[in-house]
Amino acid sequence: MTQWKEITTTEEWTQKFEASTSKPVVVLKHSTTCPVSANALDEFEAYLQKEPNTDVEYVLVKVIESRPVSNLIAEDTGVKHASPQIVYVKNKEAVWNTSHWSVTQAHMTAVLN
Repeated sequence: MTQWKEITTTEEWTQKFEASTSKPVVVLKHSTTCPVSANALDEFEAYLQKEPNTDVEYVLVKVIESRPVSNLIAEDTGVKHASPQIVYVKNKEAVWNTSHWSVTQAHMTAVLN
């Protein structure tokens, strides 16, 4: 089973963003106070438990607790902040993103696999 890793600092994000030229990264921006976001996290984890794309790194950012990281992701990728939100970054650019009820295991499978 593939696991996600929480990132909490802008330095961690910058490292992942720069490394996306060799290993793409999928970021779940998650609000710990939102039921829609709780559902998105369940979908994200369900995707990771099946047959996820193992050529991708998976990270989670708690948008309230790690607001500077969330803001920097929006700035670096040009993707306006939403929560919950998935941003797929490859070669230091967002190649796909979706938010709210569109964060589903089926949607992730269709795009990432």
